[in-house]
Amino acid sequence: MNRGTAHGIVKKYHQAWTTGDIDTAMSCVSKDIICRAPGIDLKGINAYRDFIGGFAPMLTGIGEIAEFSEGDGVALFYYPQTAVTATTPAAEYFTVEDGLIVHSVLIFDRMSYRPTGQA
Repeated sequence: MNRGTAHGIVKKYHQAWTTGDIDTAMSCVSKDIICRAPGIDLKGINAYRDFIGGFAPMLTGIGEIAEFSEGDGVALFYYPQTAVTATTPAAEYFTVEDGLIVHSVLIFDRMSYRPTGQA
């Protein structure tokens, strides 16, 4: 099944989750997705949905930096803006197979998203 280019699939996913449309975002994701994020490895679409769905409501904006793609791999660099920070960058590398995101490596500074005074 080919749903488009890897780059197009990742852009659809990214646009959807960063605007709060978690259902559309998850339509771009394999049920067996594996995501490596700071402090946690997520396995399966339910765990991934909970993770993304828990963070998306905190977004106040998104600052795009850059994107690169080659074959089935796509890298995005961006600023997920929240009430706590607007300048903390995030990087994500996706692998797409058969029209769905099957793997994600997400890199960000978790401490930057904690409210001031929380450890």
